[in-house]
Amino acid sequence: MDRRQKKTRAAIFSAFGKLLSKKNYNKITVQEIIDDANIGRTTFYAHFETKDDLLKALCEELFGHIMDSALDCTHRHGLYSDSVKPESIFCHLLQHLQENDNNILGLLSCESNDIFLRYFKGCLSKLIRTQFSDSLRKKTCNVPADFLINHISGSFVEMVLWWINEKLKYTPEQLDEYFGCVLKSVI
Repeated sequence: MDRRQKKTRAAIFSAFGKLLSKKNYNKITVQEIIDDANIGRTTFYAHFETKDDLLKALCEELFGHIMDSALDCTHRHGLYSDSVKPESIFCHLLQHLQENDNNILGLLSCESNDIFLRYFKGCLSKLIRTQFSDSLRKKTCNVPADFLINHISGSFVEMVLWWINEKLKYTPEQLDEYFGCVLKSVI
């Protein structure tokens, strides 16, 4: 993708994010996105076939970046440029959420948040599966791994929503500690 295409895509994402912060996803029209991004209809459809495709791409970009950086042991932008990355992948995720790149907290708490929460939980489930598969296999109880993964990812998402509602008054490190205490009984 060339620089012009990246700039157009960023404008579309920005316009879409701004609209999502004001109204429900189902009430947003492609025309409103086009108008806010200051692009033509043909340009929009050159990037996305439908509004749903735009939503999927936005979620993949937002959550993909966070999940990929959580897995990347050499990741050093922003949070870790001068310090050591935290050991806990959950703390790392919380720190990225706290940075609020691309207004991710706004999207997780907006009127259409159910859409974003589903994508977030799905990405978390994949991350948990890759990071904790050995621990889940070693568990002696007869609880299926898929059940545990669903439970852990759902619990993390609910904790993030609680944190947002609490106006982020707890640090990522504190939440990670609390979440770790809860997880000890599961993993």
